[in-house]
Amino acid sequence: MLDAKRVAAGATALLLVHGVQAQASGFAEDSQGSLTLRNYYFDRDYKGESNISARREWAQGFILNVKSGFTEGPVGFGLDLQGMLGVKLDSSSDRAGTGLLPVERSSGKAPDEYSELGLTGKLRYAQSELHVGTVTPRLPILISSPSRLLWQTFRGGYLRSQDIEGLSLHAGYLDRLNQRDSTDYQKITVAAPNGRFNGAAESDQFLFLGGDYAVLPGLTLSYYHARLDEIYQQNYLGAIHQFKLGPGEFKTDFRYFVSGEEGAGKAGEVDNQNVGLAFGYKLGGHRLTVGGFLLSGDTSMPYIAGSEPHLMSEAALSSEFLNADEHYWNVRYDYDFAALGVPGLSAMVRFMKGTHIELPERLGGSGRSESERDLELAYVIQSGPAKGMALRVRNARYQNSFAPNASFRDDNETRVNVEYTWKLW
Repeated sequence: MLDAKRVAAGATALLLVHGVQAQASGFAEDSQGSLTLRNYYFDRDYKGESNISARREWAQGFILNVKSGFTEGPVGFGLDLQGMLGVKLDSSSDRAGTGLLPVERSSGKAPDEYSELGLTGKLRYAQSELHVGTVTPRLPILISSPSRLLWQTFRGGYLRSQDIEGLSLHAGYLDRLNQRDSTDYQKITVAAPNGRFNGAAESDQFLFLGGDYAVLPGLTLSYYHARLDEIYQQNYLGAIHQFKLGPGEFKTDFRYFVSGEEGAGKAGEVDNQNVGLAFGYKLGGHRLTVGGFLLSGDTSMPYIAGSEPHLMSEAALSSEFLNADEHYWNVRYDYDFAALGVPGLSAMVRFMKGTHIELPERLGGSGRSESERDLELAYVIQSGPAKGMALRVRNARYQNSFAPNASFRDDNETRVNVEYTWKLW
């Protein structure tokens, strides 16, 4: 865990170094600060055969973001600071483990609060920026998860460049991760539900390189390469095409991953191809999306533990539908009530299904299946003192045909979020 006093001392030193320049440059003038308040209730009730009856917690999060501008000159310097605090509102040892709060090993209870401080130095030249320290990539090969109380963060260097018109380049080196419910920076591991991989295998290096190119208006192509040292490597190809079709807008989304083990393959064999395709049509307040993906190869698709895989099943509440040989499809309907004169109100319903799943024999072997139904209602207040406050209620019903006593078999999940960002300056 980073020592808060040392981080604060380092931040002060850097500020003093650039203090003179800051007075006559954008370092201070272009700075911005915000405080996000996030109230989160999480309730997962296990209906089927399980040795766990429920995971149920309620917590309040505070996320402070302070971002400087850049000093003057061909090369500009800046500094960002992120402070996060999670406060327990309701939890117990028999219901802990939702990911909102840490769990103490000795007692199985969640602490009353937990916090972390992140510091990021940044450098800008033309349209390129290098960030070193605490970073939160949101790329096809790594999405820092924001889906609990606090963000998942990484430690390392992240370079972004937009010097070529239409082309956005990304490269990075990461050596530690800090999970959503943790205050410690740990070595990087691979997600391993259902015993897919050796989740105890650790790595000190995650490297990535790639970019997105707007070939034509409405058409963007992507390529990324990633490597978790001694565990797995992955290549990604993607394409998004949006265009007018009749009175509405049509969208095609293609995603293709190829993964294999890297170096010593400390987490076990990795052999996977994942090809996905989705079609969506938006007309007025309506949007209908139909999509799916197909996994092939001898193993599941790997991704960093705690992160969000960039798949057609993204934002699924109870599963990522990534077991070996899984065939996945989904139908999703969204409605924006602004079309009826109620701006800020939206709703979503989605059904997802995965079949042909290959699991270890202890979990049922081949031919397994899983499904999930999601409902969501969200509203962003449009005016008044609470303008911008977002309220969201989500419910999911998840079922699978895995063996008895598997991690999930049949559960009902409800999440309630209230979030408000206060701009400090």
